[in-house]
Amino acid sequence: MSETTAKVALITGANKGIGLETARQLGKLGVTILVGARDLKKGEEAAEVLRGVGVDARAVKLDVVNEADRAAVAKYIEKEFGRLDILINNAGVMLDPRSSGGWPTNQTSTTPPQVLRDTFETNFFAVVALTQTLLPLIRKSPAGRIVNLSSVLASLKLHATPGSPIYDAKTFAYDASKSALNSFTIHLAHELRGTKIKVNSAHPGWVKTEMGGDGAQMELVDGAKTSVELATLPDDGPTGGYFHMGEALPW
Repeated sequence: MSETTAKVALITGANKGIGLETARQLGKLGVTILVGARDLKKGEEAAEVLRGVGVDARAVKLDVVNEADRAAVAKYIEKEFGRLDILINNAGVMLDPRSSGGWPTNQTSTTPPQVLRDTFETNFFAVVALTQTLLPLIRKSPAGRIVNLSSVLASLKLHATPGSPIYDAKTFAYDASKSALNSFTIHLAHELRGTKIKVNSAHPGWVKTEMGGDGAQMELVDGAKTSVELATLPDDGPTGGYFHMGEALPW
């Protein structure tokens, strides 16, 4: 087991985009970063980039939908560190069709069941399974933090409110999966309310990434800030919340 007092964070889907920028920002705070990536080579390349800017980073092969990968990562963390301080469930997919400009058109009635299944498999079921697998290690942390990457598109209130910023943005499979993820956040936070573990959902913003598409306006450096803030909450910080840049969002 490594003799380290530094906090240890696992970030899924950390080889690119918001995940990589989150790793950079957390690493700059002195956190040891485990770069979770489906493709280990890409994870190694990302870890090398992070080490190049002074971050203690290591790549781990982690396809979140793969049970063997989840078990292997837990075993690795147990052996190397004996605990996990921060879990950022960052990996996600958007499989719904979108217009060329990036703004979604409502195709709920024709959304294929397989798109729903595949979306939920990554965005919900895999997050629940990985979190359950790693929770015994997070319980060993003096101040465990779990951050679930959600989206403003998960907000049922905003979706149902004419004139809201997302009223006409209806990507059914993605939105529903993130709403389910928010429910997981609420339920897990309630279960763990008597512990030092905090569980929150983060909306990063509409960020210039491959998923964000052509219309995105936020830079990566800002898109990572909410996750970093929730991963480093003080003991009196919130739990069971849904946030963007320090502001609570309506469920």
